[in-house]
Amino acid sequence: MKSYLVMTVLGNDRPGLVSSLADTVASHGGNWLESRMARLAGQFAGIVRIECAPDTVDALIKELQAPGNSGLTITAVREEEDEAIARRTLIVDVVGNDRPGIVRELSAAVANAGGNIEELTTGLESAPMSGHPMFRAHGVISIPENTETDVIIAAIETLGGDLTVDLSI
Repeated sequence: MKSYLVMTVLGNDRPGLVSSLADTVASHGGNWLESRMARLAGQFAGIVRIECAPDTVDALIKELQAPGNSGLTITAVREEEDEAIARRTLIVDVVGNDRPGIVRELSAAVANAGGNIEELTTGLESAPMSGHPMFRAHGVISIPENTETDVIIAAIETLGGDLTVDLSI
């Protein structure tokens, strides 16, 4: 039987940071299963899923969270068994003039329609002719298997005429 951890990592970015984390996981017999990592404004942020033997979990967590662990803030939690609910995923892309509240509105529309945002990447870019800031989001949304795609589309389309929404299965 294996144990699973999900951990978040935050700290000043520097060369060797991921290598150091991977070394710590490996020294406890752990297996790095999946991760999402990014550098944003000089900070490193990541979420990692680890598999390890039950008798090494506590020591691994203790070492990861040890004070002075290279200035990182690491939170590790044991993965709980979920009752699997049949879901399907949709890819969403949103582009429009930047304004405060787009992410709040998008996430509320998805949640109110029964969807769950599983991944979301957002950013600003300059419009080709005017240089005006344009908001761009790309994400993965899951919905219950019995939910019609039109429900999510209708919910997102209520965000306003200044946003272009592309939804694909």
